[in-house]
Amino acid sequence: MSLAAQLRARIAQSGPMTLADYMAACLLDPAHGYYATRDPFGAGGDFITSPEISQMFGEMIGLCLAQTWLDQGSPAPFTLAEAGPGRGTLMADILRATRGVPGFLDAAQVHLIEASATLRAAQAERVPGAIWLDHVDQLPQQPLLFVANEFYDALPIRQFRRDGAGWREVVVGLQGDQLAFGVTDPAPLAALAHRIEDTKDGDLVEVCPALAPITAAISALIAAHGGAALMIDYGDWTSLGDTFQAVQAHRVTDPLANPGQADLTAHVDFAALAAAAAPAKHTRLTPQGVFLDRLGITQRAQALAAGLSGPALDAHVAAHRRLTHPADMGDHFKVIGIYPDGATPPPGLTA
Repeated sequence: MSLAAQLRARIAQSGPMTLADYMAACLLDPAHGYYATRDPFGAGGDFITSPEISQMFGEMIGLCLAQTWLDQGSPAPFTLAEAGPGRGTLMADILRATRGVPGFLDAAQVHLIEASATLRAAQAERVPGAIWLDHVDQLPQQPLLFVANEFYDALPIRQFRRDGAGWREVVVGLQGDQLAFGVTDPAPLAALAHRIEDTKDGDLVEVCPALAPITAAISALIAAHGGAALMIDYGDWTSLGDTFQAVQAHRVTDPLANPGQADLTAHVDFAALAAAAAPAKHTRLTPQGVFLDRLGITQRAQALAAGLSGPALDAHVAAHRRLTHPADMGDHFKVIGIYPDGATPPPGLTA
């Protein structure tokens, strides 16, 4: 039975489901889930992430983390971890870029947080010797250098539409025999009481139930043992408006049309992420392009360009622009860092 048929049967029996339940089924169902059944990355997949665009992205991240390690006294051992590591390209580039930092790789214990067996196999080819975990709360109790690039955007969300002093939740139900969006009756919601001040009737707010506990687990390790985390994703300081989308074959598509066949994402609420970082500190939210430029990506691009010509040079220049230009990923993607109280923020970011 297809995932769509299973979802229709489930709704017919139990009633409409939250958007979070729908996303979880579409992305993680063991037999039909998007991430459980395929490698979605690259030109042959459904989307391309920054590490797949250019090696320079991972190099900058690696040098940022290495400098943080040096600034905090070069602790050994420490955990070098990534959540949602895709094909392992970013971690492989981090490890390559930090080979010249004395003691860094000897002290690093690489952990990858990944639920997909398909992607774990791809990661094993690029990051041999890594330790795989299912959840961030399984990370060791020791200093942690952590990166999450386009991880939070795939966490299931719930949507609520303001109706007076209450909220109607957006749900997935049935219209005839087809999946369709609907809304619940309005009701007060304590978790969104603070949003009454900055919203009006009809406004839509998205909530990610998993964001706070995941962030809190990472931040608790950093607060207790040292290290830092870099969270890189698209989103804004607060959630406002419908950002739920499906992407298939590099095109935006109907999120209800082909359950399990398209990537489902939503913008990240960085204010909620920052709030969950306490008692660790968080940096200012910074555009990706500004962050990478502060780390020296333009100088690195110029050095690599010196050995290129023709189509290879054109592709290299285009990759640099795509990662950094405000009209492209440079402003669309944001970076926030988490670091211990009393330490300096990771390079490229400010307190």
